[in-house]
Amino acid sequence: MKTNAMEKLVNENFIREITPLSDKDCFYIADRHKKEFTYPMHSHKEFELNFVEHAPGVRRVVGDSAEVIGDYDLVLITSPDLEHVWEQNTCSSSNIREITIQFVPAFLSGLIDTNQFDMIRKMLDKAQYGLCFPMDAVMKVYALIDKLPEMKGFYAVVHFLTLLYELSLFTDQARTLSSSSFAKIEVHSDSRRVQKVQDYIGKHYQEEIRLGLLADMVGMTEVSFSRFFKLRTGKNLSDYIIDLRLGHATRLLVDSTMAIAEICYECGFNNLSNFNRIFKKKKNCSPKEFRDNYRKKRTII
Repeated sequence: MKTNAMEKLVNENFIREITPLSDKDCFYIADRHKKEFTYPMHSHKEFELNFVEHAPGVRRVVGDSAEVIGDYDLVLITSPDLEHVWEQNTCSSSNIREITIQFVPAFLSGLIDTNQFDMIRKMLDKAQYGLCFPMDAVMKVYALIDKLPEMKGFYAVVHFLTLLYELSLFTDQARTLSSSSFAKIEVHSDSRRVQKVQDYIGKHYQEEIRLGLLADMVGMTEVSFSRFFKLRTGKNLSDYIIDLRLGHATRLLVDSTMAIAEICYECGFNNLSNFNRIFKKKKNCSPKEFRDNYRKKRTII
């Protein structure tokens, strides 16, 4: 019998950052030169573009994604509830530079739905999961990011809009970081058939989901549907379901006191050892290690 996960939520919070961005500002920029990262796990209502250079070995955590970065890192986050942190980890650089740009959706109000801003809108939508840009994008916009902290007034706004547009050209190449289920974001597809299947999986991920049922649902053979689904989502069906279940599992590991075995079955895995094996393969740590590491980054307020 499934456990009511909501009954076991932890009364624990992380820092909800209040930024210096005023109601009369389009955006806020912080340009820091430092030797270490000390700010704890946090979230905020503002959108954030964060650029880091000369910090190899730093560990970036965005939602349930944890990666060690190289010399350059550029990430856009547009979800108000997505926890994130850059932590020192093994970085020994004494010449770290971090440029953080925070802005609110209202800044683009009236523009974002126009044809001219269509690519920026798509980028901002994708960045709800956290969006990590490739090195080609970093090199393309490096001069724009480098100069922006020195600029003021109207020309700074034009400069920033140019930066957003140039980055939007790399939206397809940029990687999403957090899973949708961890970030609590509804998945949307341009294909009605894929959307129908995704909606079904989202409601029934705790149950056994058969390929034949999904194929029949959209009037396709199993082979044709498998190919179609991977073409449209970039994942085969089994990986998609596993990633969705893992996202829910990581959220429960962070937000609840449920035992790991309970979480395993609550999220649709039917075998604890299989759950542990898949989790370690996907997250490079055990469920217990994930829970312990994540909670160390949180600060009670």
